[in-house]
Amino acid sequence: MTERHSDFGRFVHDAHERGDLVVQPRMGYGDPGRMRAGLAATRQARATTVGTITLDSYTRTGQVEVARQAVERGDDLNGYPIVTHDPDVTGAVLAGLAGPGFPVQVRHGSAQPQQIIAAALRAGLTATEGGPVSYCLPYSRLPLRDSVRNWSQACDILVGGAGAAAHVETFGGCMLGQLCPPGLLVAISVLEGLFLQQHGVRSLSLSYAQQTSPEQDEGAVLALNRLAAELLPGLDLHTVIYGYMGLFPQTPGGARALMADAAGLAVRTGAQRLIVKTAVEAQRIPTIGENVEALEHAAAVARRTTGPADRTDRTRALAAQEVYQEAGTLISAVLELGPDVGSALVRAFDRGVLDIPYCLHPANSRRSTSYLDGDGWLRWGATGGMPLPPSRVGTPGASGAVTSAQLLRDLSYMQRRYDRYPSLPVPAPELVRSTS
Repeated sequence: MTERHSDFGRFVHDAHERGDLVVQPRMGYGDPGRMRAGLAATRQARATTVGTITLDSYTRTGQVEVARQAVERGDDLNGYPIVTHDPDVTGAVLAGLAGPGFPVQVRHGSAQPQQIIAAALRAGLTATEGGPVSYCLPYSRLPLRDSVRNWSQACDILVGGAGAAAHVETFGGCMLGQLCPPGLLVAISVLEGLFLQQHGVRSLSLSYAQQTSPEQDEGAVLALNRLAAELLPGLDLHTVIYGYMGLFPQTPGGARALMADAAGLAVRTGAQRLIVKTAVEAQRIPTIGENVEALEHAAAVARRTTGPADRTDRTRALAAQEVYQEAGTLISAVLELGPDVGSALVRAFDRGVLDIPYCLHPANSRRSTSYLDGDGWLRWGATGGMPLPPSRVGTPGASGAVTSAQLLRDLSYMQRRYDRYPSLPVPAPELVRSTS
C-alpha cells in the first residue's frame, strides 16, 4: 500500500495553534517537471504553505483518454493529468517534497471524481476538495442526482484508502464565485459538510469566498463558524477563505490590495487557511514566481493583522446574525426533505428550496436574483421558492427587477473599486524572480 504523505487537517490545525495562517496557491501544470518546480517553490516560500496539484480540464470532465492523447503529443495542458500519468511519475513529482511538513491537496472541479480520488490515493495524497453541488452546478451539465451518486462513491474510495487522514474541503462557499448572497453560500458549505460527514469523512474544511463587503464577509464567516460548531461537532474541522473569485483588478496595486483584504478577513474571523490569487490574475496565467510572491504577500499581511475581530462591532454583528438566520433556515428546510443529505439536496433543487442566482444548470430553478446595494452588500432581488421571508428581498430598481446593466455593473464592482489604487505596470514573466 502506498505510504500516506501527510495529515492535511492536522497540519493546518497545528499551524493555527502557532498563530500562523496557512496560505495556498491554485497551481497546476501538465508537465511533471514544472509541477514539481511549482511545489518546491511553494514549500520554500517565506510563509506557512500547503501544496496544490490542480488538475486539467480533460481529467476533471472525465475525458481521460483525451488527456492521455494530449500527454502523448506533448500538449501543454492547463493542469496536472493525475489519472493519466503513471503513479511512478506522480511519485517522482512528490518525492522529497510532500510530507508531514508540507501537505499537498488535489484540486479538480469534477462531478465524477472517483478515478481522480483513486489516482491521488495511489500517489499517497489524501486531501482533496469539492462536493456534489458545488462541483456540479457551476462546472458540469451532469444531472445533480448523478453527481451525488458519484461523490458518495468517491467518499467511499477516499475513506477506504486513507481512513482518518481523508480530508475534503467543501467548495460550497464559492458557488459561481460571485454575486451569491452569503446566507446561501454558508448554507451550501455546511450542507456539503453534512453530506461528507454522512459518507464517513471526519476531517473537513468549510469554504467561503470573499465577496464585496468586508463587514458582510466577516459576519458571514462568523456565522459559518457558529453553524459548523452546532451542526458538525466532533470533527477535525477548519475554515478556508478564498480570495475574490470574480473579475479581478487589472492593476497590480489593486490586486494586491484585494488579496491583502482577503488575508485580513481570514485573520479577523479566525479562519485557518487562505487560497490566494496573484497580481496578474486579470492579465494571464501567473508564473511560479508570481504565485510565490502572492503567497508571501498574503502571509506578511496576516502576520501584521490583529484578530480575531471584535464581535461586539454593531455592523459585523448585524451581518453575522442575518447570515446565521438565513443560512440556518435554508439548512433546516433541506434537512426536512429526508434523512439522507444527498437525496435531500436533489429534492431541494427540484423544488426550488435552494436556487443559485444566475446559475444556468438544468437542476437549478433560476428564479432567484441578487444585486449589490449602495454599501456594496449582496442582497436578494428575488428569492424564488426559497423559504426566506419577504424582508430579505430588496428593491434593486424601480420595477424590483435586476437589469442587465445593473448586473454588469455589479460584476465589475470589485475591479473598479480596487483599480483606484496606484500601481506599477505588471512585470513581464521573465522579470519575476526565479523559483525553479
